[in-house]
Amino acid sequence: MEVAVFDHTGKETGRKVVLSDAIFGIAPNEHAVYLDVKQHLANKRQGTHKAKERSEVSGSTRKLHKQKGTGGSRKGDINSPIFRGGGRVFGPRPRDYSFKINKKVKDVARKSVLSVKAANTGITVIASDFTLQAPKTKDYIKFLESFSAGDKKTLLILPEKNDNVVLSSRNLQKARVTTANQINTYDLLHADTLLISESSLPIIEELLK
Repeated sequence: MEVAVFDHTGKETGRKVVLSDAIFGIAPNEHAVYLDVKQHLANKRQGTHKAKERSEVSGSTRKLHKQKGTGGSRKGDINSPIFRGGGRVFGPRPRDYSFKINKKVKDVARKSVLSVKAANTGITVIASDFTLQAPKTKDYIKFLESFSAGDKKTLLILPEKNDNVVLSSRNLQKARVTTANQINTYDLLHADTLLISESSLPIIEELLK
């Protein structure tokens, strides 16, 4: 698949690049995408939730009344879950939500999302000389607007970290910046438009080959 290369002002440079069909042209595997996104979100969970059980709440352990003969139900101490302020039954405990999936499944997931984006013209290749001289948010907004993506969720993929670009974009809620060797399925899927630096393509192809 051939796509045009644009400069940072949104104009075509007259050059084209070929996107590898093995990465940008496969049949999407929706289940692999589901598993990778599920793992990504699960791994982000802190798992620090905790509720007090009846042995942990503050209160007397005295039995409220005798077991039988009162005509009422059996009751233990005031910390019982049936009382207001008592412990919680089967409450959440700290746990690790992370789980493992095979690297090949993650590769297929990323290829699937890239293929869908390529098929739906959701990928724009920009010339490799894109950079910002200083960290200015308005300059990055102008850059996005030149691709009619000012109000869209965007993911800019660079070959290596550029502090000026990162600092210029981090105040924009819908704009994300990453490097080619750190792309993940969730960020790719979340973005409406992928802005890929031309020099990032060989890195992506090497990563997902």
